[in-house]
Amino acid sequence: MATSEPRTRRFSRAEYERLIDLGVFQPGEPIELIGGELTVAEPQGAAHYTALVKAAKALEAAFGPGWHARTQGPIGLDDDSEPEPDVAVVPGSPDDYGRAHPSRPVLTVEVAESSLAVDRQHKGSLYARAGLADYWVLNLVDRVLEVYREPVPDPAAPFGWRYARRDVLDARARVTPLAAPGSSIPVARLLP
Repeated sequence: MATSEPRTRRFSRAEYERLIDLGVFQPGEPIELIGGELTVAEPQGAAHYTALVKAAKALEAAFGPGWHARTQGPIGLDDDSEPEPDVAVVPGSPDDYGRAHPSRPVLTVEVAESSLAVDRQHKGSLYARAGLADYWVLNLVDRVLEVYREPVPDPAAPFGWRYARRDVLDARARVTPLAAPGSSIPVARLLP
């Protein structure tokens, strides 16, 4: 008997959006398109949700008018990825994205408990490949903020890119977003 390897079907972002339009996925279903693969997002516990809301509020205040902190909204990253980061800071207001998702947030934040390894390596590589300069992982396991910057090519990374710089900040530290250099956010304000 001949054996064969199982094949997987990769999706483009256009195909994924068509599936959404056809109602294949239910509203609120935790599905993301990451590198052409459909991925189920981490379930939200109380700490995860609280951190997400606190981060969005802190970032809205830090960036001020003319910026919007999108929570769990799709980002049209490239032809085969439409992740839904926990928070993404984009220019403008929600009305500016009524016809298309933003593609280049100035800051992307993932809140991580069980998804910590995926957010560090997999999503970090994806965001680095897209050239996103400022990526934060709000690590609820260790109660720290991991700040990733300086995307560089790396053939060993899942998507061929990684961040060259990683700073780990505890609750006593402050963080300044690259796109809002005049602001300083206490890390404690982001943690549940």
